[in-house]
Amino acid sequence: MSMLTPPGMGGKYRVTGAAYPRMSRKRSRPRIVLAILGSVLALALVGYGAMQLIDVFRGDGPKRNTAAGAKDCPTTPPKGAAKGGPTAASNAASNASATAPAAAKPAVVLPPPGEITVNVYNATPRAGLAKAVGDELAKRGFVIGHVGNAPADFDKKVPGTGILLGSPTTDKTAFSVLGTQLAGTTQQTDTREGADIDLILGDAFKELSTKEDADKALAVLANPVPAPAKC
Repeated sequence: MSMLTPPGMGGKYRVTGAAYPRMSRKRSRPRIVLAILGSVLALALVGYGAMQLIDVFRGDGPKRNTAAGAKDCPTTPPKGAAKGGPTAASNAASNASATAPAAAKPAVVLPPPGEITVNVYNATPRAGLAKAVGDELAKRGFVIGHVGNAPADFDKKVPGTGILLGSPTTDKTAFSVLGTQLAGTTQQTDTREGADIDLILGDAFKELSTKEDADKALAVLANPVPAPAKC
């Protein structure tokens, strides 16, 4: 037996040369497969994380795009507008000339005061109130009909500013035009057939609205502000 042969090993393990034989343990195949899968998964996670970081720094994330789209509603400018060429200028001029008459026309057609007949009645203890209010309404263009004390059904029975009383067939805009002359009135209808409107002054009435305020209210009625457009 050679001196290089470990004790107890003989036969085919006998060493006759100058080196020991290599004896390696067989590797387990399932462990190798699991190690490969773990490596692939780790690489995939690293790659996904890198892509997310790139999107964050570039600002191309889907959440940012969604938020930006919700805040702003960009419109595409017409061709030639960015260049400021003659085509854009001519188009702007033609559009302005085309929309100018439409902008001047009121959105709601209201009857003028000269087409509204108003009967002024006083339901309060204040003497001469109906005549004073009727004279002021006449100065503002309304046609004044009957003036006097309120009928028994309303005399001393109107605690508010006043009542606008008319036929169910009377144009509703006529009530609105008369209502701009004093705030806080209520509207009622009766069985009359004419288009005239009764203004019954109540205990809470102090005075008519100033002409400036009434004109502003009429302008709002004729050109109501549209609701904001939703994108």
